[in-house]
Amino acid sequence: MTTAISYPSASDLNQDDYVVIGLATCFIKEDGEVHQVEVIEPIPSAALEALLKGIPTSYQLAYGTTLGDVINGDTLQKPLGFPETSQFSHEFQERAFAAARTYNRNESAKSLIPLGTTYTDFHYSTERKRVLNIARIVTKEDNVKQHSHTHKIL
Repeated sequence: MTTAISYPSASDLNQDDYVVIGLATCFIKEDGEVHQVEVIEPIPSAALEALLKGIPTSYQLAYGTTLGDVINGDTLQKPLGFPETSQFSHEFQERAFAAARTYNRNESAKSLIPLGTTYTDFHYSTERKRVLNIARIVTKEDNVKQHSHTHKIL
């Protein structure tokens, strides 16, 4: 009999919990230039269901795996088939725990990409670039101008 090992920061999860990991094409803007990067990130069940319906996405592939296969203590392990140049997303471990919980609530989503299989038939597109380090600066010009009669009783 094997003992299920849970995670200190997610006591409700263990190594055998299912999660989908995706490889996304993202971009980083540095010194006025845009550079392409490949990012490994968890995909929650609702997002996966939407992606499988054919919406354009930056995901090249998705892989059904377990938390224990990608998170070993504090060490992250790339699944086989992911490029060496790919990197894990920001806050990967916390996001993987959150995604695993979505599959625990929606058992039928686990059958979309069976454990140990890779799905590559996405509607892949980088037309709308996912820029990771973009800073949104709100200016006074962004304020919505209201009509002069908005707050008057007519």
